[in-house]
Amino acid sequence: MTPPRIAVKLIFFINGFVHANLAARFPRVQEIFSIDNGTLGFVLLSSSLGALIAMPFTGWLIIQKGSRKIGIVSVFAYCIFVPLVPIMPDIVSLSILFFVMGLTAGMLDVSMNSQAVMVEQQHGKPIMTSFHALFSIGMVAGAVCGALFIKLNTTLFAHLSIIIAVSIAGAIWARYNLIHDKPAEKKMGEPAFRLPNTAMVSIGVIAFCCMLGEGAMADWSTNYMENIAHASKALAPIGLSAFALAMTVGRIFGDSARARFGDRKLMMACGLIATMGMAITMIFIHPYAVIFGFFITGIGLSSIVPIAYSIAGNTKDLPAGVGLAMVTTVGYAGFLFGPPLIGLIANWQSLRIALGLVAFLFVVMMLLSARYKS
Repeated sequence: MTPPRIAVKLIFFINGFVHANLAARFPRVQEIFSIDNGTLGFVLLSSSLGALIAMPFTGWLIIQKGSRKIGIVSVFAYCIFVPLVPIMPDIVSLSILFFVMGLTAGMLDVSMNSQAVMVEQQHGKPIMTSFHALFSIGMVAGAVCGALFIKLNTTLFAHLSIIIAVSIAGAIWARYNLIHDKPAEKKMGEPAFRLPNTAMVSIGVIAFCCMLGEGAMADWSTNYMENIAHASKALAPIGLSAFALAMTVGRIFGDSARARFGDRKLMMACGLIATMGMAITMIFIHPYAVIFGFFITGIGLSSIVPIAYSIAGNTKDLPAGVGLAMVTTVGYAGFLFGPPLIGLIANWQSLRIALGLVAFLFVVMMLLSARYKS
């Protein structure tokens, strides 16, 4: 494995690791600032908006400065801001901090995927899903690490400072091994913001449907287990764990599946598998059947976004960073707006019916995949 490949995988791991450590301590954040779930949701929304704003502009920044520089700046900035969370004076400053963290996270998402595309081009074979697998593994490691610090009764500032020190050490090593891409030749009147063009809309919508599903699973699976499948409080989180495990497993084996079946066939198969998983979840409401359905859904969704990013980064008519910025912006919109939409439909009808929308979007994702021409 080449140093650039290891370096990019390390950046993906750090991203997931830091995010999961912070997410594991959200209840403590609520205690520190005396806020309820709704207020925490508003704080998290500010982070998502920051990422959504940053993503389309990051493609232009990569053209100007190169993905290596943008990736280095964003990973260090993101890490530096995280330990500041527990020392903010009030909820307004906390929301502003999360917005800024969202900006850096959005820049990091586009730049690290741009680096991954270049490594994939060097190897001449599909390896994109292996990078996203490291993000998932980082999430799992971060969640375990967060649980350990909670058990040790470590203060939030000390916890975040320790994991950030380790993460920065890894980022320092990675910065010397990332690919030195040169800034593109600057053109007069080059726009800083680009909307997705026609060629990217279809891939963007596929990413949108997939990420909306991921967001729905992350935010509503435990609720579904407890209130629809009537699982015990101890068993309810296992649905999300099964989904996360399936995403990790699917991404580990996703590259070999891409090489064997090709992007179009694999995306179609993944869309079908994800739809079947949601159907199981909605039809059979026994807790263990729902857990199985969530696992199947995770397998189906695991490779969709890495493939979409790889396609966007390898589009001939656009620089890699610009294509990625377009698709990540559209895709992330699904992750941002999907869970609240599911909540509105659940309040209007039921959560079971709301997840029917997710299943419908998986069918759309499968049909668009069938129309994709490599």
